[in-house]
Amino acid sequence: MNQITVGVITISDRASEGLYDDLGGPAVKKAAIEYGWQVLAEAIVPDDRTRIQDAIRSLSAQGCGLILTTGGTGAAPRDLTPEAIRAIMRVELPGFGEVMRSESMKLTPNAILSRCLGAIVDQSLVIALPGKPQGAVDCLGFVAGAVPHAVRIAQGIPTSC
Repeated sequence: MNQITVGVITISDRASEGLYDDLGGPAVKKAAIEYGWQVLAEAIVPDDRTRIQDAIRSLSAQGCGLILTTGGTGAAPRDLTPEAIRAIMRVELPGFGEVMRSESMKLTPNAILSRCLGAIVDQSLVIALPGKPQGAVDCLGFVAGAVPHAVRIAQGIPTSC
């Protein structure tokens, strides 16, 4: 299997304006590196549907087979990440969100509010993770085993099963 190339996008109004230190993006990047994946690009964008979509498409065009977003998956009025992704995805992979929520429920009852998801956009697997750094790292860990196969599918690489 070729090296998994990763793009990390932090979605936060405050972090994009420099009013808040981005903690989620660095935590997700560190976790990705620990899985042996290569982080090619990083971005911080506001909670804006078009900016989220443009960042995802840009990282996909740069060759990121896996795009990890952190933030915007809750139920607050500015949490637009799932809607932004669904508007440009080829297919949603419901198992990613189901597993992330199910496993997170063992850690906090508030996980029921999460709208984390997995989808294929262009030639990339996109996983929308929570904005809280530990939640993002935990959720990535819950689904990391499925990532290599899902990236191959997203990129149109033949798989054995």
